[in-house]
Amino acid sequence: MQKKWFNVIVLGLAVAALQLLLAGDTLAKVKKVPRNRTFISVGGGGEALQQFTDHESMNPYFLGHISAHGAQVIFEPLFFYNYLQDEEIPWLAESYQYNKDFTELTIKIRPNAAWSDGQPFTARDVAFTLNMLRDNAPELRYATEINKWVNKAEAVDALTAKVYLTSTNPRFFFNYLTSHQDIGLWILPEHIWKDQDPKSFSNYDMAKGWPVVTGPYQLTLSTKDQTIFDLRPDWWAAQTGFQPLPQVERLIFLPAFDETKHAQMLISNEVDVGLTMSAEGIKRVLKQNPKVSTFSHDKPPYGYLDWWPTGLGFNCSEPPFDDPEIRWAISYAINRNDVVTYGLQGLGTATRVTFPEFPSLIPYIESISDLFKTYDTNAYDPQKTEEIMKRKGYRKDSKGFWEGPDHKPFKIVITTFPVLQNVCPPVVENLRQAGFDASYHMPADFYSRISQGIAKTFIFGHAASVRDPYRTLDLYHSRFVAPTGTPTFPAYRWSNPAFDSILAEMNLIAHNDPKMFPLFHKAMEIWLKELPDIPLVSFYHRNPINYTYWEGWPNVDNPYINDANWHKTVLLILLRLKPTQ
Repeated sequence: MQKKWFNVIVLGLAVAALQLLLAGDTLAKVKKVPRNRTFISVGGGGEALQQFTDHESMNPYFLGHISAHGAQVIFEPLFFYNYLQDEEIPWLAESYQYNKDFTELTIKIRPNAAWSDGQPFTARDVAFTLNMLRDNAPELRYATEINKWVNKAEAVDALTAKVYLTSTNPRFFFNYLTSHQDIGLWILPEHIWKDQDPKSFSNYDMAKGWPVVTGPYQLTLSTKDQTIFDLRPDWWAAQTGFQPLPQVERLIFLPAFDETKHAQMLISNEVDVGLTMSAEGIKRVLKQNPKVSTFSHDKPPYGYLDWWPTGLGFNCSEPPFDDPEIRWAISYAINRNDVVTYGLQGLGTATRVTFPEFPSLIPYIESISDLFKTYDTNAYDPQKTEEIMKRKGYRKDSKGFWEGPDHKPFKIVITTFPVLQNVCPPVVENLRQAGFDASYHMPADFYSRISQGIAKTFIFGHAASVRDPYRTLDLYHSRFVAPTGTPTFPAYRWSNPAFDSILAEMNLIAHNDPKMFPLFHKAMEIWLKELPDIPLVSFYHRNPINYTYWEGWPNVDNPYINDANWHKTVLLILLRLKPTQ
């Protein structure tokens, strides 16, 4: 085993050396920075690519970009949000306030914030960004949503922006102007972008100092193999005393690699933080390098609870999955303990709902405990599966699999992708034991198949609620229903007018309004009865963090933020890191 890992490490070092040689003159022009002042992150690109395909673009609103190669540290938000502590963190803005009916939003900008070219950051930049996105729907990321909600945005004065919404939306600031996980708009400099076509402007020209940003780092090098950013000593937050200057002098973002290479780079201290690993992979790295740890240290679950609980979803518009009783029959056939034990190696928990058990969401889950007595989403009861299937006219064939009255076999082909592949085998085995001819696959076009409804069953996550359940419930709104073959996402294609009406009421009140609870109870009574999506297990980010060169990482004892290097909150980590040696 040691010889195997030695060979893997040698190969990895050779590949890295070859990449440096190929970079040649370009890298020669980059100043030297000691390794113990350099932060190296792996996992910013598509896993199948192992390279950046958008390295000559710093336009954060281009559609189709899949890599996070540094935009998350050079652009800054108006507010951050830490879901681990249910905490809003003012940043480029100091405060925000709605009018009484949540149709107007006033934002106070932090004084003396500035762009990297010395121009002041003002309310005009906020208004420009929102209006630009509104006017370029649907051709830019977030543009369709901003077009839906923003009537107009204006700068009342240099430090006051006002947003006039098209209708009531008490969650607008949180959903679009607050950064958490992968969510949140980045504000653009009006003086650079006003004369550009945002649909084609790459925002990439280092000779001109582009991208012009507010963050503490400036782009130094961008290639398909790596992106390098260096510290700006004139960062506005340090100049004004709002934040200390980071001690990390250089950032290097590398694309994603397969888990074997990913692991050897951590073992040999080539990188400081990586992408989420499998339970087996993270345990291997922890054993091989005692300097590598996780959010929960070297103890299970080797990470932290993420906002992405895993579920078995359906194209609810296609038979037989358009029948709620059939969906419940499938749910009863799944033993969540098996999924946790065999799929997650015991490092996980079953979930009763499709949003995470974060501190602010737990009271909502507890408020529907009475509904779980009738609709137990974690119940493993193959006998109920048998009863439902027979009542629906199904009988088992000679192989023990269900078939309809027309002798057509009841097949379940689950579509998923590599991150969730460990969940699939125990689910498939449970379904087969219950008489379903089940299997799973991971096609390269898995997302297209799910969004088009071609994948009638799929295992996927739920990136939505972190503070109140509305955003997750909204995944099941009927406006996302489209004919099979027409792309839509979320892709459940479930429709219930009464459920939609309740969501419309919820949308009119703030996340912390007590009226949310009775509305949530009513919505979940409908949702649980029809079960358009089967809750399976919670999702944990098992991100390896390396203490060889840097300390001050967030962890279970100091949860000032999560440790995902690709999330829009990673700047908060860079401000806390200190050299270990």
